[in-house]
Amino acid sequence: MIKAKRNLAQRVFGFFVLLALVTGSVFPAFSQTRRAPRLRRHVRTARTAPQPNYYTVAANTKLRVRMNETISSETARVGDRFTTTVVDPVYAGGTEVIPAGSIIEGRVTSVKRASRPSKAGIIAVHFVELRLPSGMARAINADLTDLSNDTANYDEEGRVTGRSAARRNVVFIGGGAATGALIGAIAGGGRGAAAGAGVGAGLGVAGALLSKGHEAVVKRDTEFGVALNQSISLPAANVR
Repeated sequence: MIKAKRNLAQRVFGFFVLLALVTGSVFPAFSQTRRAPRLRRHVRTARTAPQPNYYTVAANTKLRVRMNETISSETARVGDRFTTTVVDPVYAGGTEVIPAGSIIEGRVTSVKRASRPSKAGIIAVHFVELRLPSGMARAINADLTDLSNDTANYDEEGRVTGRSAARRNVVFIGGGAATGALIGAIAGGGRGAAAGAGVGAGLGVAGALLSKGHEAVVKRDTEFGVALNQSISLPAANVR
């Protein structure tokens, strides 16, 4: 009887020991499972940069530019590209949008070699791109024009605007080594060349020089006008 009770007590004790071992292994694991930190996903909201206001530079606006390289009717080919630098800043609505130093790229559209003794050389050009100092580039549609006082106005902001919207097929015309290229209009649908009043922006070249068969040579640093055929929209010059 005593032995049976002793065996029962040992079994009960063993049961509680086993229960304690099981409980000790389960509860810590359970506790660790419940205490595991939750991963929080941080959703980043994209911030939209404020868009700059755009200003319109109207068609027929004239820009004073300076030639960056020399071209000649003796060597130029149709399709050749060249660059000019804007001399005076251009404003729209009182805001500077085309700073001085901007680049305007042009291309040669027609070339006629000088033929002695009566025909001067001719170079026709067109302007296709404006590149601002900020790095922004815009396609443009613009043509050559002169900057004589007969055809242009300059306001207090240095903006140049034409007095007349009349379209002319303006080209560079050979005027002799002493004068460089004249600026004139092709008359009669391209059959000949005639210098307009005040062409050459004060070069003072006599019309007789056109009969001497000089090549049209537009030297580096020559200044002339670029007239917009279509308006363009640009941000303020200080927007980067």
